[in-house]
Amino acid sequence: MDGENVRPITPTPSDTPAPAPAPAPAPGTLLVDTSRADRVGEFRGVAGPYWSLRPVGGGVEWEVEPRHVRPAVLIEQLRARTARLNARSRGEVL
Repeated sequence: MDGENVRPITPTPSDTPAPAPAPAPAPGTLLVDTSRADRVGEFRGVAGPYWSLRPVGGGVEWEVEPRHVRPAVLIEQLRARTARLNARSRGEVL
């Protein structure tokens, strides 16, 4: 009869370790911010718990939590680079 009515020990949220933070990519890596309608940005660096991204065609940087970021797939990279080249041809980006 020992242990028949004993509930198994399950870890509580405070017992489970927090997931390790994602390693930061190399500066210049194209990433997609899923929290902002899949906006593509260039990785600029780490700012506390956030990653700084900059629009590929230039503009104001923004910060995003690493959990909302994924690598840009090839077609997204191509679109972002084409947009940058078009902006450059118009004189909007150096």
